[in-house]
Amino acid sequence: MKIQKSVLPFLLFLSTSLVLFSCGGNTSETQTAEQVETSAEIPEEKDQVILFFGNSLTAGYGIDPEDAFPGLVQARIDSLGKNYKVINGGLSGETTAGGLSRLDWFLEEEPYIFVLELGGNDGLRGIQLSETKKNLLAIIDKVRSKYPDTKIILAGMQIPPNMGQEYTDEFMKIYPAVAQEKNVTLIPFLLEGVAGNPELNLPDGIHPTEEGHQIVFGTVWPFIEENI
Repeated sequence: MKIQKSVLPFLLFLSTSLVLFSCGGNTSETQTAEQVETSAEIPEEKDQVILFFGNSLTAGYGIDPEDAFPGLVQARIDSLGKNYKVINGGLSGETTAGGLSRLDWFLEEEPYIFVLELGGNDGLRGIQLSETKKNLLAIIDKVRSKYPDTKIILAGMQIPPNMGQEYTDEFMKIYPAVAQEKNVTLIPFLLEGVAGNPELNLPDGIHPTEEGHQIVFGTVWPFIEENI
């Protein structure tokens, strides 16, 4: 078939346009794929957990939770830009036996640091000292058996001599004994500088005020800081 000369320019234009369109379409698709790949979200590193497991002292009885010492630890960590999440596992009135019974629920997520603050209510109720020690050991064993790499910190506690001086003295010895037996870090006395000071405790004389928790935070923080 003979093509008229007047039609040739149009055919050449059409052919060139199709080629350019085809090339341009492939380039666009390539760029889009690259953009999608580049803009894909990189999963953020999961925050490691610091679990404070205790009684009303940990829970922050009588004050806002963020003003209790675990909340102050979270605030300090946030200010440092570190990826740690503090979980406050405090429950008012909790004993070592009660803590042991509810521990599994808190161990659904692996704690990087586990701070054990229990026993004070045992002492105030005159629970047999051997029972308190046995429960503290069992809590540590349960954490360690499930998460061998978790760093465990035991908060030492003291009680007033309501149950007699001998009981009080023996109670105080439980914590260093447990810490030594299980090779965990010991905070000698959680309420150092706070216990017995009316200006730093609520009217019940047992639970710290916001100012008291600031001091407790100062006692606890160095033990957290050296592990993060």
